[in-house]
Amino acid sequence: MTLLASATTISMPAVAPGSAVPGLTVHGLAAPGLAAPGLAVPSLAAIEAPRLLAGLVGSVGLIGSLELDGPAGLNGVGEPVGLDGMGGPVGLDGMAVLSGVAGLDGMAELGGVAGLDGMAELGGVAGPDGVGGEGGSLWLDGMTGLGGVDRANGLDTSERRLDRVAHLARHGSPPDLSAGELVALAEDTGLRGRGGAGFPFARKLSAVLEGRRRTGGRVAVVVNGSEGEPGCLKDTALLLFAPHLVLDGALLAARALGAEEIAIGVTRADVARSVRQAIAERGPLSTPVRAELLAERFVTGEGTALTDGLNRGPGLPSGRKVRSSERGLHGLPTLLSNTETYAQLAVAARLGALDYRATGDPAEPGTVLLTVAGERVVEAPTGVPLARVLALCELRPGQGVLIGGYHGTWLSPSTAGTALLSRDDLAAYGAVLGAGAVLPLPEGTCPAGEVVRVARWMAAESAGQCGPCVLGLPSLADALGQAVGGGGQRALDAVRDRMRAVERRGACSHPDGTARFVASALATFPDEFAGHAGGAGCGRPVLGALPVPGEEAYGEKAYGAASAPAAGGGRHSGDRTTTITASRPRAPEQRLLVDWTLCQGHGLCADLVPGMIRLGPDGYPERATMPLPARMRRRAQLAVRRCPALALRVQDGE
Repeated sequence: MTLLASATTISMPAVAPGSAVPGLTVHGLAAPGLAAPGLAVPSLAAIEAPRLLAGLVGSVGLIGSLELDGPAGLNGVGEPVGLDGMGGPVGLDGMAVLSGVAGLDGMAELGGVAGLDGMAELGGVAGPDGVGGEGGSLWLDGMTGLGGVDRANGLDTSERRLDRVAHLARHGSPPDLSAGELVALAEDTGLRGRGGAGFPFARKLSAVLEGRRRTGGRVAVVVNGSEGEPGCLKDTALLLFAPHLVLDGALLAARALGAEEIAIGVTRADVARSVRQAIAERGPLSTPVRAELLAERFVTGEGTALTDGLNRGPGLPSGRKVRSSERGLHGLPTLLSNTETYAQLAVAARLGALDYRATGDPAEPGTVLLTVAGERVVEAPTGVPLARVLALCELRPGQGVLIGGYHGTWLSPSTAGTALLSRDDLAAYGAVLGAGAVLPLPEGTCPAGEVVRVARWMAAESAGQCGPCVLGLPSLADALGQAVGGGGQRALDAVRDRMRAVERRGACSHPDGTARFVASALATFPDEFAGHAGGAGCGRPVLGALPVPGEEAYGEKAYGAASAPAAGGGRHSGDRTTTITASRPRAPEQRLLVDWTLCQGHGLCADLVPGMIRLGPDGYPERATMPLPARMRRRAQLAVRRCPALALRVQDGE
């Protein structure tokens, strides 16, 4: 099946802090506005006919006809028809003309299409040489596919949330399946989790059914919508704009399993409002459903952390290897999976296994949601060339592409140009798609500096549950900063030593994932790190191309003590330093203070809050004041109470 480099897109405007998205109207039913202060709102796109994003975006296909929103939008003969899920005609001002429709094999012309002034030609579209926008690939007004038509037919995407009526009009009602039928569907479609590990969904279902037998029939269903990966917005897009598709999948599983409850964990207030609104639109449900707003941390989506947060706990990993299928929500066997996984399940139940498998890689059928450059969510068939996805978003591999987010793997530009987005193909490069993050690194930024920024943020995202995370990751980030700051070969060797010290020793996967990210960067950009370690540098600024929330909280010493950026984080280019604006608002800060007039150097505090308080050669704390992250406040209060000299206290304010 030939894939087209261009597709219909919807532009989603950034939401300024303190502003609100306008009131939503779908099929004449008004819905409250979804405020998203200071948070990114993704734009959407699709390659071939969308499934998860159906009714939100269209696509341009190459199979015999021009496709809009799944079906042949022009009936294959140039006759306008309605767009499913959008309640209105295609329009095109009645002037769409298709010549050479069959296959769009380089002969098709679009005359009079809205926004193109009758001049658009699709020449050489199917050619494989259009990866970068040259050689005949379709590039219409920033990859908008059909001029003004695909820009939501004149609608802003903030108006395109599918409420219950629009959802049913687009997708229809889902079938009811027994537990056995659901397991068979998951097996026949080869459905895997879309949150990171890619675990077979049928095996999860079977494990929960086994647990149900042990507990006398009591089980629960959990939807992981936390999306703590800064480079991911795909689950946000689904829950903001197609929440009913996710609810369909969760309810389908809950009814088949006889679950007592469905709990949905999210970390954005606007997402929580959208989901709660969708639940309200459903009316009375046979299975209770709730959406909970959890702490926004990288590790919130870890299974035990998620269920702990949904159980009204602090939302931290347990530190033990506990399968949610054995003990999850309220201690019950729990089917826990990612937002996209439940949406895929809902699509598969409607299509059936054969039709579901008609799209994508035969070994891994279906579509996948990708977040490209932290901004655009793209639905594409599995097995699509990575270069084609980048071309759709008007991007190039640049200096390399990070696949799978900050626990992922870097691909070189040449590898990115040939890699396919499938499990088997990426495995050949030691990569996994994970949560679907695709992060190309632009040419104009410093790779070494970007990696240090992320390593420092990952260290700050520790759950504080084990030494390799609390102590090892800050040590790794410090060593990396020293190396990039001109620390020489010894500093680079120290980075590798720190990586070995944390691997396979953590209570969860966070230390291993962070070490893998750093190791992959060292392997992909060896000359960059060697040059910086030797003091030569690269002369390029750190542009912040890799998204890092709240950068000012840990920007200090980003490049080692000798070349620390200014407070608030910074960019470096030679001796110049400029401020990087934080991407998210900060919570009110607390600080842990040491009273030197009382401190007697017992050292107990360093054991109680490791990683925050470090003792100097004389046995006293190195610093008198330290920022106190929210996750460490409980331990800090314990240190305050247990200090024999009463020399510690917590102070509010900056």
